Amino acid sequence: MNNTDLAEKIAAEQGITKADARKIVDAIFAGIGEAAAKGEEIALNGFGKFKVKESPAREGRNPATGEPMTIKASRKISFSAAKALKDKLNP
Repeated sequence: MNNTDLAEKIAAEQGITKADARKIVDAIFAGIGEAAAKGEEIALNGFGKFKVKESPAREGRNPATGEPMTIKASRKISFSAAKALKDKLNP
């Protein structure tokens, strides 16, 4: 399922236009992205949590040359499914 499929499903279930449903879907994901960029945890009841994790800088090797190099610190987003979602996946 992609954003368009999700918007079509919402439009059909809620009796709204596909364009309006697409705006809602886009706004939801934009809001999640903005909160994550601020480092906030996003908790969606019955679905799960998105958390931002910090990865510190570390030493690595260039795979092409084998030379040592520094891998920059970065932030990553992770998802933990809620129990309700896990139960749907494993009835």
